[in-house]
Amino acid sequence: MSKRLFKLQSKFTPAGDQPEAIKELAEGLKNGLNYQTLLGATGTGKTFTIANVIEKLQKPTLVIAHNKTLAAQLAQEYRDFFPDNAVHYFVSYYDFYQPEAYMPVTDTYIEKEAMINEEIDRLRHASTQALLTRDDVIIVASVSCIYGLGNPENYQESYLDLSVDQKLGRRDLLERLVLIHFKRTNSDLTPGSFRAVGGAIEIMPTNEKIVYRIEVAGEKIKELLAIDPISRTIKKHLKSVLVFPTKHFITAEAEQKRAITSIKMELKKQLAKLEKQGRPLEAERLKRRTNYDLALIKEVGYCNGIENYSRHFDGREPGEPPFTLLDYFSHKRGLDGFLTVIDESHVTVPQLSGMYAGDAARKKVLIEHGFRLPSARDNRPLNFEEFKEKTGQIIFTSATPAEFERQNSKQTVEQIIRPTGLIDPEIFIKPINQKEGYPGQIQDLISEGEKVVKGGGRVIATALTKKMAEDLSDFLKEKGIKAEYIHSDIKTLDRIEILTNFRKGTFDFLVGVNLLREGLDLPEVELIGILDADKEGFLRSETSLIQIIGRAARNVRGRVTLYADNMTDSMNRAIEETNRRREIQLDYNKKHNITPKTIVKNIKDITEEIRTRQQKTANSLLELDKEIHKGGLKKLLKEKEKQMNEAVKALDFETAAIIRDELLALKK
Repeated sequence: MSKRLFKLQSKFTPAGDQPEAIKELAEGLKNGLNYQTLLGATGTGKTFTIANVIEKLQKPTLVIAHNKTLAAQLAQEYRDFFPDNAVHYFVSYYDFYQPEAYMPVTDTYIEKEAMINEEIDRLRHASTQALLTRDDVIIVASVSCIYGLGNPENYQESYLDLSVDQKLGRRDLLERLVLIHFKRTNSDLTPGSFRAVGGAIEIMPTNEKIVYRIEVAGEKIKELLAIDPISRTIKKHLKSVLVFPTKHFITAEAEQKRAITSIKMELKKQLAKLEKQGRPLEAERLKRRTNYDLALIKEVGYCNGIENYSRHFDGREPGEPPFTLLDYFSHKRGLDGFLTVIDESHVTVPQLSGMYAGDAARKKVLIEHGFRLPSARDNRPLNFEEFKEKTGQIIFTSATPAEFERQNSKQTVEQIIRPTGLIDPEIFIKPINQKEGYPGQIQDLISEGEKVVKGGGRVIATALTKKMAEDLSDFLKEKGIKAEYIHSDIKTLDRIEILTNFRKGTFDFLVGVNLLREGLDLPEVELIGILDADKEGFLRSETSLIQIIGRAARNVRGRVTLYADNMTDSMNRAIEETNRRREIQLDYNKKHNITPKTIVKNIKDITEEIRTRQQKTANSLLELDKEIHKGGLKKLLKEKEKQMNEAVKALDFETAAIIRDELLALKK
């Protein structure tokens, strides 16, 4: 691309070994390397490095993260770096999802049950529409990006291209909107709906909270306006606008007829097979289900579970991979036209590898018992080989690259130096069990921890199980030590509050399991005690140990104690790697006369904001009767909706969910 589409904006400039990492990765891409790894120690600014690489490469980029929360954080970071470019967020749009399943042992059929988050669905459409209409696009996605999505060719060909003075009558416009699955309404507009208002038609597209007002005079579009959906003020006079379908699974009428014929042929073949096997119940079940779906498709062009027939609509052969977000990247660009970045690859790559098998096992049972046609198995996530075939150049980023990255990367670029000058923590080895002159791991942790607390620091202890974490927390409290535990059974907002109170010094000892690894930023922590460090396994693997050790790398006095009676291979490798990094960091600091400083970071508590907002809402409800009589309820609802949209725009989904619940309560 000759024109520079991506322009990085930041008050920081690359520092430490970031410049060299950026240079090496960019040269690797230029030289055609398919796989590279950025081995970046915790806190070295891997995202900033990748942002610089994107600016140098000037190609659309897909960033894959292993969970929705991390993806949202990354999307916000990339938005800050590229404010003038299209940075979008693409994750599963289900707040709740129970897949269709059948359990033969108990003869229990579980119907698919899903609660779709309309805001996230809107962001998904914004992602695909951006990919089909511009090139300065960065999409941060979860592993949802390898699941079936409609054919990008059909999706793009079905959009409406509307412009002022275009010859298009009111009736024709209404019919075209229905064909691309817009729903007509007489009340407030929601994404994917339209309404007729006098001689005008108002549309709310699927990708943004805006209303397009189309003034039609005779058989011609007279005016196009962009209107704020809440204030109803005119935001812009438009010359043209693109309106995309409300669903990714979209099919032209001719292809729909071909697909229906193909489905009927498969049904006939499968019914004959079931009857030959002496399974009349399964045959009757399949016949009724499929014919009902076909009737709906003929009448309205859609049915629940239409994705299970996607192979027929796409014209794919049995076993061919489905269309996914990756196809929207390569559409008219090819595999060389975009970059893929896999964040925290030691976790994300195994996720990408494991999705296919579970889906296939569930579909196999449904097909065998007549709930679905065999073609339903082609509505699935990609297997890992297909994922590799649908991507071009990939950069893995991780502090602890796993086997796949190590074996396949043609180049591993290290980023060990932190811009702050902080070094990896010093590691000490102490026994687990009590010996003469030594009190054992728990008493030693208490003794060392109390010294840290007196100096104003915090202590983390990692246990092997949730029960051990809870018991240790109770034991510490009995000893008069301010302590709390944290693990996956604790609700999300409660976890945030616990971590905030820990940073504030409300308590001094935090006991956890594996949640104390990736993504936690706790600069107040001076001491980490890894209990039972020699119990080899997932929680005490080389990767896990290095990740835990990294939590103490944000404090100049950070240190880690491994409690172990035996030295495992994982411990040896983790200690060796940490010491190697320390030497590099110490040499760099000495050479450049750098004095490390503990990171000072503001303590922000989202739960305080939420509780303040809840209190304000409670106060509003007390005054609700008065407001209703003054006509103020409608105003309050509009203000709440505006706040929710602003939270979604900032990818602050916890706050948006709270406001959404408030909206529902107010409407009732």
